[in-house]
Amino acid sequence: MTASERISDRALGRALLARQGLLDRFDRPLAQVVEAIGAMQGQAWAALPVGLWSRMASFAPQDLYHALRDGQLHWGIGIRGTLHLVSAREHPAYAVVSAEGGTRSWHRAIEQTSPAMDDLRAALLAFAAPRPRTNEEIREFAEAWVGEHPHAIDPREVQAQRAVSWRPIYRWSALARAPRDGAWGAKTPADHLAVPIPPGSPRAPAVAKGLAEVIACHLRAFGPASAEDVACWIGWPTKAVRAALQDAQRDLVRFTDEHGSTLYDPADAPRPDPSTPAPPRLLGAFDSTLLAYASKRRQRILPEALRDVVYQKANLQIRPTILLDGLVAGTWSVQVRRREATLTLAASRKIARAERVALTAEANGLLQALHPTAKAHHVSYTT
Repeated sequence: MTASERISDRALGRALLARQGLLDRFDRPLAQVVEAIGAMQGQAWAALPVGLWSRMASFAPQDLYHALRDGQLHWGIGIRGTLHLVSAREHPAYAVVSAEGGTRSWHRAIEQTSPAMDDLRAALLAFAAPRPRTNEEIREFAEAWVGEHPHAIDPREVQAQRAVSWRPIYRWSALARAPRDGAWGAKTPADHLAVPIPPGSPRAPAVAKGLAEVIACHLRAFGPASAEDVACWIGWPTKAVRAALQDAQRDLVRFTDEHGSTLYDPADAPRPDPSTPAPPRLLGAFDSTLLAYASKRRQRILPEALRDVVYQKANLQIRPTILLDGLVAGTWSVQVRRREATLTLAASRKIARAERVALTAEANGLLQALHPTAKAHHVSYTT
């Protein structure tokens, strides 16, 4: 690892944009794009096509649906116990890190419980392997399993699970979300299908190897980043992440940011000149670029003055955002009425004429991609 160099927030922002396809759009296969930009935050199903369209030279929502149908991508519970989109190739590492991280015991409803809960989840995997299973089917399966093993699970655990409809047992990285009828589309998939390589299976990576792979993925997609940033994103203790970074130090360079924190990065990762122009872009709800760092360390893309505009604390929403000159500069929304689609931009500052022309073109392109059958498309501005 080389000696630490100073790096500005603006330089960090340009590095992030370059890796995310937000300076120059990616022209490569979809699964490779998802790997390049890291595990895509996916609580809002409709936001995934937005994030991919904004990062790819050519993309339509059907491309995402086909890749999921063909098993090139998986969408389900992942790091931090939240929904993410990852490639099938990288899913085993992310699944192991998720299963062994801060959500390790989330399948249990009480703190002290029987090891037989793990037996139940192993049986659930076999049940969900042939085809997607609904929440109701999983509840019925769990009740039948308990009936066949009446003394295996602590009665307090069973009672607590029933109180929450057995949800904890299927909020698990070994299950991906999928449509029951196999028809991927704009409707949010709600059923659960066992992934080909679940955590703990013979083909799954060991925990240490999975952690190293996921940390490398994070730096490649979001670096330079601190141990705290990576730990926050993957839901692991900072101490464990820092130790893994030390193990990988021969392949990394170090930086010191404007706030005195030590950042790590692959030596060959792109770090453009801070003066590199950044075109207007539109990001979807819960976009990963706003969440991939510790909550107080997002200045490279999110000005502090706009934090409360973007984060809606009352309902824990992260709104779709506008990027101008590489920074969040407002929010946007879409409404469809009488088959006419309108994208409304709410900028937080005055927009120069040339910038407005480029932003309007970007918004119109996204609107047509999301609503190709609308009889009309409109872009409007509000304060």
